[in-house]
Amino acid sequence: MAARRGDNPLDTYLLRVFCLLVTERSVSRTAFKMNQSQPAISAALRRLRDIIGDPLLVREKGGMVPTERAIGLLAHAKGALAEIDCMVNAPDSFDPQVSRSEFHIGAPDYLAPVFIGGLVERMRREAPGARLNLHSLDASFDFERSLAEGDLDMVIGNWPEPPDRMHLSVLLEDQIVCLVAATHPLARKGLTMDDYVRARHVVPMPYSINQRGVIDATLSALRIQRDESVAVQSFSAAPYLLQNTDLIFTTSRHFAEFYCRLLPLAILEAPLEFPPMRFYQLWHERNRHSPSHRWLRRLLTECGNQLASTEPLAQPDS
Repeated sequence: MAARRGDNPLDTYLLRVFCLLVTERSVSRTAFKMNQSQPAISAALRRLRDIIGDPLLVREKGGMVPTERAIGLLAHAKGALAEIDCMVNAPDSFDPQVSRSEFHIGAPDYLAPVFIGGLVERMRREAPGARLNLHSLDASFDFERSLAEGDLDMVIGNWPEPPDRMHLSVLLEDQIVCLVAATHPLARKGLTMDDYVRARHVVPMPYSINQRGVIDATLSALRIQRDESVAVQSFSAAPYLLQNTDLIFTTSRHFAEFYCRLLPLAILEAPLEFPPMRFYQLWHERNRHSPSHRWLRRLLTECGNQLASTEPLAQPDS
């Protein structure tokens, strides 16, 4: 039987158990993540069922699945926890040197590895006790909802038209170039428009279902069709596929330069004028005034500025 309306039986512990149970769909995994015993989580689930008047999780052939009621309540529970955390835990100031805060950043894997490396280096120096969680983005990831519900603190991306419902700032503008094997015939000759159209290309699978990337959008506007011979789920796999082949990969300069230092590859200037690839940091209103979040935004901005100021890798002689 559901609890009476005036009892106010829900507390933050039960809210956190509820959110994890619906997300993890497992009593044992929830117990592990909360550092609790399985009997304690099972008891909390029984209390939640009694309070809400719904099974919340039911057994199916493949395991436990949340009910429709549980899924509908999840966003409200996460929002309530976020508001409580802001009231109780948000200090007037933030001292990174002693902080044990946990930050969650979502980013696509075509962001230059040297950018993430710089971020980790600065964070270890300025906030040695903090924890950084990097989440990969793909076409099925609802990053706006994750920001609103507090699962992510920040998202980094390069949308041609950034979402207008969030706060954002530019981190980096990057030139678009072409990456080929060092032994590719065009590595010394240079790349013409005819060469580009006739060539075989490695292309990434889209990470956004709503928007084309700047490369595809530009080619489409110019009615240029590439021979897309190989499509890859992961950007970081593409440079390895160029070795000893005639393939071309069109990407950002800092991404290309990172892999040129690791593999026998060469960077060629693109034969057409692509707009710059512009990377943004995106955050929700709920984090706008948080001292720790302002510190994180400053750290990311400094990483972008540092990367923008690095000298380009020398090009092969023509």
